[in-house]
Amino acid sequence: MDWKTLQALLSGVNKYSTAFSRIWLSVVFVFRVLVYVVAAERVWGDEQKDFDCNTRQPGCTNVCYDHFFPVSHIRLWALQLIFVTCPSLLVIMHVAYREDREKKNREKNGENCPKLYSNTGKKHGGLWWTYLFSLFFKLIIEILFLYLLHKMWDSFDLPRLVQCTKVDPCPNTVDCYIARPTEKRVFTYFMVGASSICIILTVCEIFYLIFKRVVQRARKWKKSTKRSVSYSKASTCHCHVKSEEKDDKSQPRCVA
Repeated sequence: MDWKTLQALLSGVNKYSTAFSRIWLSVVFVFRVLVYVVAAERVWGDEQKDFDCNTRQPGCTNVCYDHFFPVSHIRLWALQLIFVTCPSLLVIMHVAYREDREKKNREKNGENCPKLYSNTGKKHGGLWWTYLFSLFFKLIIEILFLYLLHKMWDSFDLPRLVQCTKVDPCPNTVDCYIARPTEKRVFTYFMVGASSICIILTVCEIFYLIFKRVVQRARKWKKSTKRSVSYSKASTCHCHVKSEEKDDKSQPRCVA
């Protein structure tokens, strides 16, 4: 997996992101991708080779391993990182679409024509909804993968001894031993903690975007109400002046 290419693509999102998203991106690449590439792959590199069972029955060790590890931690985390970072590319694609529309508009109507967007990277209109959708998608993916990790391995725990019972072709109860369970448990808790931090940052960013939009709408509404009130007062005063002028004209004037 070429993480450098993915990092280069996602770095462009920082131009259109909030502070929460920039922190989220730093956490992903420093505490998740870097740990995954440097340490986690080596820790789980021998998981199947050193999974020992106290039986000579052909195929029993492989079946027991598949029973307790239906999906490898390392592959599950790789899928999680891919699915979590991909929604950010939607924002880049939407901005690129806006820039392409702006370019075609200038080519068609000239360089001095009115712009379609005041700022192609500003989060308003459709881009705001795209950005918000990407946040919700990331949040759902993070929670879903944490649930899968917790469901497959109870409470993210890796015991030293696992017992394989009533699984063909294993005879009776077979004891199997996981290689370096303490080290793997520490890395599992670390990755789960980093994922939890990313969930908190995503939730904070969602509330921030919605709160900011509500405040902007409230300000626009206040400005519009002030304008309507001032216009109604001005029109009332104008009508009052006209009525006074008519009353002055209707009064008889004395001639000496």
